[in-house]
Amino acid sequence: RLVESGGGLVQPGGSLRLSCEAPRSISDASVMAWWRRDSGGQGERVATLHADGTTKYFASVEGRFTISRDNAQNTKIYLQMNALKLEDTAVYYCFIEGPTYNAWGHGTQVTVSA
Repeated sequence: RLVESGGGLVQPGGSLRLSCEAPRSISDASVMAWWRRDSGGQGERVATLHADGTTKYFASVEGRFTISRDNAQNTKIYLQMNALKLEDTAVYYCFIEGPTYNAWGHGTQVTVSA
């Protein structure tokens, strides 16, 4: 199972960096992604990183969030979140998929509040 960290309470306009650690190498992962689910149950995929390096972002986070991976250790992915807004408040989950992978994390809470 994947383990997320880095969530917390931040003011609007602030930044957080989420980390997702896998128990073994993700070198063969084809898709790495971050999802979120708000208190109303609304879920959405906020960022996707493909094995070829291409990325895709949910419209509301485009230009503010960046997904990346640790190419040195090949066990982590990250989500850098800048200019956070109240509506970014949610539980964030990482997801990794590949020939030998199909795993979710337990989630980390991100709360944006003044």
